[in-house]
Amino acid sequence: MMQKLSDVCAFADERVSVSSLDSDNYISTENMLPNKEGVTRSAGLPNVPQTQAYQPGDVLVSNIRPYFRKIWLANCKGGCSNDVLVLRANQQVDSAFLYYLLSDDNFFDYATATAKGTKMPRGDKSAIMRYEVPDLPLDVQKKIAATLSCLDDKIALNTR
Repeated sequence: MMQKLSDVCAFADERVSVSSLDSDNYISTENMLPNKEGVTRSAGLPNVPQTQAYQPGDVLVSNIRPYFRKIWLANCKGGCSNDVLVLRANQQVDSAFLYYLLSDDNFFDYATATAKGTKMPRGDKSAIMRYEVPDLPLDVQKKIAATLSCLDDKIALNTR
């Protein structure tokens, strides 16, 4: 059985003071790595008093040029640019499972197909929330996420 992404998560809308951030916990599209490779340190902070906040377990997705497949499962709290979508799982969904759902190429293909603009296409937030995802029990989600996480750890080890 399928359900809409909006049934399992929402866009987070908290704000954080930029003065409380540093190059390790500020995320922008520039320091998100393509092809689902995570993030690297930021080159700098924005010149605004506040920015969008994220929490551990949130899924951050670059909303500019979705075909670059930039995504990260937050392991700390921090802030990010407005060009980064912050998706927060609801209580019936494992955040790691949500990350793996959104890491799927089908999600990025969908986000690209529904994006607005041509030179710098941006994901359509309402279309993104209509993306269909499987409706699985929480225990099954956790098992799937744990298995995929082990595979990711092994890939990272082999890459090093």
